[in-house]
Amino acid sequence: MSTAIAKRLTEYSHGAGCACKLDPGRLVEVLRNLTPNTRPELLVGTATGDDAAIWKLDADRALVVTTDFLTPVVDDARAWGAIAATNAVSDVYAMGGRPLLALNIVCWNDEELSNEVLGEVLAGAQDVAVRAGFVIAGGHTVTDPEPKFGLAVVGEVHPDRFFTNTGLRADDQLILTKPLGIGVVTTAIKRQGAPLSVIAAAIASMTKLNADASQIAMAHGATGATDVTGFGLLGHLGRMARESGVDVLIDSAAVPILDGVRELAAAGFVPGGSARNRRWVAEWLEVGSVPEETVTLLADAQTSGGLVFGVAEAEVDAVLRELAATGHTAAHIGSAHTGRGAIRLR
Repeated sequence: MSTAIAKRLTEYSHGAGCACKLDPGRLVEVLRNLTPNTRPELLVGTATGDDAAIWKLDADRALVVTTDFLTPVVDDARAWGAIAATNAVSDVYAMGGRPLLALNIVCWNDEELSNEVLGEVLAGAQDVAVRAGFVIAGGHTVTDPEPKFGLAVVGEVHPDRFFTNTGLRADDQLILTKPLGIGVVTTAIKRQGAPLSVIAAAIASMTKLNADASQIAMAHGATGATDVTGFGLLGHLGRMARESGVDVLIDSAAVPILDGVRELAAAGFVPGGSARNRRWVAEWLEVGSVPEETVTLLADAQTSGGLVFGVAEAEVDAVLRELAATGHTAAHIGSAHTGRGAIRLR
């Protein structure tokens, strides 16, 4: 085994983090052939494309169960571990829950990557667990030429109070809690084209927990929420709109984008997953006069993105104040209306 990294970590990955997800249309086809689970304890399963499963224990308690793992999105091992852990635990927050326990998932190239590098990845995840208040209690490792890391997470939520993809209501105002553009930045990192300042901002965004955002959304009456990851804002919000039976209107100029991302995208640093996302939502999407380069960023495949959720119009100002006070770059990006799942841009 080598004691040094033979290549940059991102050179071991065929794609950029959550942009490596299976094509969403193909995934729908696969899941369509599975027999649905009808156990009454399963409050949320696979049918609605939600971020995690919810299993009712009793009148006051339910488990939130999820898993997520990533190829390297940055070249710093500890930062990669922290990003992957933040991304995995985000699914619990996207359901309105609190994480309790996690297990590491490790696929490791032990021919080229040292124990010290793996230790840094695990330490990055441990940093997140301490900050978020959950415990990592073991895990599983296999050898793999392409390294991957993530967590299986168990959390808790009240069985009558959680977020789902079916919970958006007509007249809800849409709040996004983190800027977009992570897929563009991680692609630029992989190709050695990202400025250091842009990399630092992207890492800060990817390692910011969605815990405060989840609590703020719950306190202000949100019922529909999801986190924005590999299928992009258009993919995740579009699925929520279809499952909720509403149309969504997005004010594209209001959507926050990381500084430097538009320039990187114009230079060609766009992940294949973003183009895939753009094709997948085409049948529900009404672009209007919005430039195609902006639509691409709305479809950008995120890693450890923010939450998008709906609240009543009267709650918007308070929600944005509280998100700003907890360090979020959040914005009111649009609204939901009676409909059948269309996504309209303006």
